[in-house]
Amino acid sequence: MVDVPATAAAAAAVGLFGAALVAMTGREFRVAGFCFLSAALVIYVREQFLVD
Repeated sequence: MVDVPATAAAAAAVGLFGAALVAMTGREFRVAGFCFLSAALVIYVREQFLVD
């Protein structure tokens, strides 16, 4: 069975990476850095608390 919270967290991390790449294209490096940091934190939380 699919682990919905873990899958949602993975999708959120992918979305944040995408947003960071778009921000970098627009030369918004502060926003891109924040998105990359947020994605890293989402991945950490997913691996520590949501995956068995």
